[in-house]
Amino acid sequence: MQKITSFTIDHIKLVPGVYVSRKDPVGNEILTTFDLRMTSPNDEPVMNTAEMHTIEHLAATFLRNHPIFGDKVIYFGPMGCRTGFYFLVRDMKPEDAIALIQRIMTDIANYEGEIPGNTAVECGNYLEHDLEDAKNQAKEFLPYIANWTVEQLKYE
Repeated sequence: MQKITSFTIDHIKLVPGVYVSRKDPVGNEILTTFDLRMTSPNDEPVMNTAEMHTIEHLAATFLRNHPIFGDKVIYFGPMGCRTGFYFLVRDMKPEDAIALIQRIMTDIANYEGEIPGNTAVECGNYLEHDLEDAKNQAKEFLPYIANWTVEQLKYE
């Protein structure tokens, strides 16, 4: 069986950042999968489930409600290894995706209020959230991506 792209990347050398995992043609559009590596794999502790769950709720809500790019967002969700998130978009310029990720992480870092979708009716595990840790994780990620460029999107 052929390895998927992200399994061919040396996770020992991988640093936090934003990377293009794949680009897939779907009809007349291109679906791009971005890997948001928020921690250094196999080096730093992985994120806890509660903070990841909160980041997922906040990011998905902010992204899908974005006035310009909301209709281009396909998915935002956690990596099983708990080092980051997958962000799938359709027909979005790479520089716009970087700016959007920077904006969303800034919004999460500064978020005050109730976690969207955090009731038993709306969520299958509504008791497992951690807003403070989610905010801290976003704050820690922001310096890595503050000046991220299109050239840096390529896995090396």
